[in-house]
Amino acid sequence: MGEGERYQEFEPPAALRPFVRTIWTYAAPAPEPVVQRIAPDGCPELILDIGAPYEEQGDDGVFRLQPQALFAGQMTRPLALRPVGPVELVAVRFEPDGARDWLGRPVAEATDRRLDMTARLARVLAPAGDPAAQVEVMARVLEDHLRRDLWKLDPGVRAEIESAAADRPCADRSPAEQRALQRRFRDRVGVPPRILRSIFRFRRVFDHAADPGPEALGWLEAGLEAGYFDQPQLARDFRRFLGCTATEWARDQAGLARSLASQSYKPGPLSPH
Repeated sequence: MGEGERYQEFEPPAALRPFVRTIWTYAAPAPEPVVQRIAPDGCPELILDIGAPYEEQGDDGVFRLQPQALFAGQMTRPLALRPVGPVELVAVRFEPDGARDWLGRPVAEATDRRLDMTARLARVLAPAGDPAAQVEVMARVLEDHLRRDLWKLDPGVRAEIESAAADRPCADRSPAEQRALQRRFRDRVGVPPRILRSIFRFRRVFDHAADPGPEALGWLEAGLEAGYFDQPQLARDFRRFLGCTATEWARDQAGLARSLASQSYKPGPLSPH
């Protein structure tokens, strides 16, 4: 990391664990002024900027300032950001199906979008320079909402997510059952089950590539361990999810993108029910 840069993850309170994977903070007093590529990780996020918000590249190639608070839905394509000043933020990483009741509408409406939450979080004050206090503030906001609106999960959707995360085969379903699951996934996750499986597989590549064992794996070997058939298939997903080759990403990764890659792509069990 650069001088003064920090990335920390915090366990959510017990009441939030079925819905929230982690709460994380990031700060970079002097971020590298370069474009940072963020890949999908299968989890929507609620982000509150305490410092200068990032600029996000739109489909037209133009960079525009993000809102101070935002909900980032599921991603199916890369996100390009660049810092414009000192960065400090606190973020809630939901489970893939954990944000539906916070958002209050189908999560598919936020897929590949960043929704402005500035008005909704206008009274939320997270102190600069104090990661633990920032996490406490965000946790309190979510706990209050959970108690008021009685958040819930769909057991069938959660079971399919757990199967995908563990790289287990899909359960046998009739066409009608599969269509019903697709509708519920759209509502609670935001992407179809097959897309989520592709995202999880891509995420596993980074875990294998970063394995500190005695024999470090190259990208192709890491891809094969993650479940890819060959190099062309892996290369297509790098283009699909990061917009570049593996070599380009390894060379150019910086700041927030580097920190997220070292943490977010590590597979692990879902939070307890």
